[in-house]
Amino acid sequence: MEVTAEKNEKVANMIFASIYPLYLNRLEKNGRTKEELNQVIKWFTGFDQATLQILIDEKVTFRTFFYFFKINSNAHLIKGVVCGYRIEEIEDEFESYKQCRRMEKLIDELAKGRKMEKILREEKK
Repeated sequence: MEVTAEKNEKVANMIFASIYPLYLNRLEKNGRTKEELNQVIKWFTGFDQATLQILIDEKVTFRTFFYFFKINSNAHLIKGVVCGYRIEEIEDEFESYKQCRRMEKLIDELAKGRKMEKILREEKK
C-alpha cells in the first residue's frame, strides 16, 4: 500500500487525546498497563508523564505531538507492517504518518505480549 498526502494529512489532523484511550483500552484488554503504554511512548518521544498529560489535556493533533517530540535515536530499528503499510517503506515526506505507524507498531508489540526489552530497541553492539 502507498501513503498519499491525503492520508498523511488525515493522520496529522487527528487528535492524540482521542486516540490515546483506544491504545490504552486495547492494552488493558491484553493484560498490559497504562504505565507500560506511557513507558513505550516516553521511549519513542521523550515525553515524560507530565508532558504527555499536558498534550492530552490540550487536545493536540498528531502533527503538533510529533512536532514537539524528540524521536528516539533507535526509532529507525522499528520495522514491520502496520495496517498494511511497511514502516520502513513509508517516505520521509509523510512524517506524521510514518511516526504514527512507528508508535502503533510499538503498541501492537506491547499488546501481543512482547517483552519490554525487545520493544524498546537498542543498537546491537
